Amino acid sequence: MKIQFLLLLLIIAVFSGCKQNSKYIYNKGFVYGTMYSIIYESPNGKDLQPEIEKEFRKYTLIFSPYEKESTISKVNQNRPVSLEPEFITCFKKAMEISEITNGAFDITAGALVNAWGFGPTEKEKMTPERIDSLMQLTGYKKIRLKNGVIIKDNPNIDIDMNAISKGYTSDLIAGFLKNKGCKNYMVEIGGEIVAHGKNARNKVWTIGISKPDENLYNSVTEIQAKLQLNNKAMATSGNYRNFYIENGKKYAHTIDPKTGYPVQHSLLSATVLANDCMTADAFATSFMVLGMEMGIEIARRVPGLEIYFIYSDKNGANQVYMSENFSKYIVE
Repeated sequence: MKIQFLLLLLIIAVFSGCKQNSKYIYNKGFVYGTMYSIIYESPNGKDLQPEIEKEFRKYTLIFSPYEKESTISKVNQNRPVSLEPEFITCFKKAMEISEITNGAFDITAGALVNAWGFGPTEKEKMTPERIDSLMQLTGYKKIRLKNGVIIKDNPNIDIDMNAISKGYTSDLIAGFLKNKGCKNYMVEIGGEIVAHGKNARNKVWTIGISKPDENLYNSVTEIQAKLQLNNKAMATSGNYRNFYIENGKKYAHTIDPKTGYPVQHSLLSATVLANDCMTADAFATSFMVLGMEMGIEIARRVPGLEIYFIYSDKNGANQVYMSENFSKYIVE
């Protein structure tokens, strides 16, 4: 009995010591050409950033089209390559969401995005003929995975998973932290967020949704709403900052893969909550292509999705639509 009591005291002491040594760590940096911010309670107080950066390098060499030797670059160049499990998982999810959204989400639309001036290359002169030629290289049904190889109907088709890989990488880094024994963490990559547990003040993570205002670029961002997230992922996509005006007409960076043209509708931003960030990321992009009505209809059909849309009404004023259960995440 005495031995059991001493053993109990020893166990309590060990766990108490672990808790006393735990420490919230804040890491930030750049990946995929955007900023990341990660906060986590490290069980032994160790700063995990060197290991996190190593993980980022691994995923950059899978998903970044800017890396000549990345997996996706080799696929686009039709070079022999062994597809990693992460690549296959992300590709399959992209195809799944393309089916659900009837092609609104399409990882073959990168050439169109670049041609319209929203990629790494110079904007092209966009004519109906040029758009028609690019549409020949666009369409998720023109690519498929077979026996571990990406098959293309046309070898000139390129794929770009940027609209899903940032969210997926947020999931992967969250999994890395969990495997390191972290119970409380928040991972954010370019606005794609995974939150689990509580922050350093022992409160559920509070995340803000930005108020759409194209005049606020590079200035202080106003918050439209605050959410409390625990064991949830969130992604937001919007057209109110990445656009240009040409000949008096506004062109947003969201390109409709089915028409080849930038979208023209009232939806300003789409915030999506899901159980994983890969899903939230892809649907946020999809809804910006689909617009309000179709976005709402599809969100209702997909289990586990919650949406928060900010749109412009007929008088130009911002309005909000949210799904039935979204309100329970909002901090009053």
